[in-house]
Amino acid sequence: MAKTPTPNKLTAAVRSETGKGASRRARRDGKVPAVLYGHGTDPQHLELHARDYAAVLRNSGANAVLTLDIEGTEQLALTKALDIHPIRRTIQHADLIVVKRGEKVIVEVNVVLEGESFPGTLVTSDATWVEIEAEALSIPEQLTISIEGAEAGTQVLAGELELPEGVTLVSDPELLLVNVVEPKVVEEPSEDEAATEAVAEGGAAPAPEAE
Repeated sequence: MAKTPTPNKLTAAVRSETGKGASRRARRDGKVPAVLYGHGTDPQHLELHARDYAAVLRNSGANAVLTLDIEGTEQLALTKALDIHPIRRTIQHADLIVVKRGEKVIVEVNVVLEGESFPGTLVTSDATWVEIEAEALSIPEQLTISIEGAEAGTQVLAGELELPEGVTLVSDPELLLVNVVEPKVVEEPSEDEAATEAVAEGGAAPAPEAE
């Protein structure tokens, strides 16, 4: 299902200083250093309120279209890349790209599995996301595949995904998204097999029990 266009409005201030020292100070003040670029415009170094930005990403996803209020001027943007702190998991820096209404963009969208496969089977996957092309204001939050009752041998490829109107697949259509298999059963060796293996490895076979 495509997103309903929302403002996701964020206040952004132009940074007068750049560099590692300035970025550290911004983060201490509860801001996220960011750079906005695209459509032939000069890169703009910005600061976003960390809590507000994190809330938008949490509620609307990483592909949320942002309405940036840059000192009184509104600009639509998408998050291109995030630098996340490895321990605190806070946003250290954001790359944003300029988008226009009606413009198509290529983004990564998560693929979510719904339902339970046939009892006793195991579901594996080569990928949990695909690349699609969609209008910036109509990017699906996620794509779903139903595996309810799927039996061993069932496979779903990226080219078999049901895509919303206006959305096209960019990833390889042969990309394996779902593979339902029977789990391998590891049989315990019998006493005779265990004795044979022990002898083969140079050990002594267990002595027979006295009658």
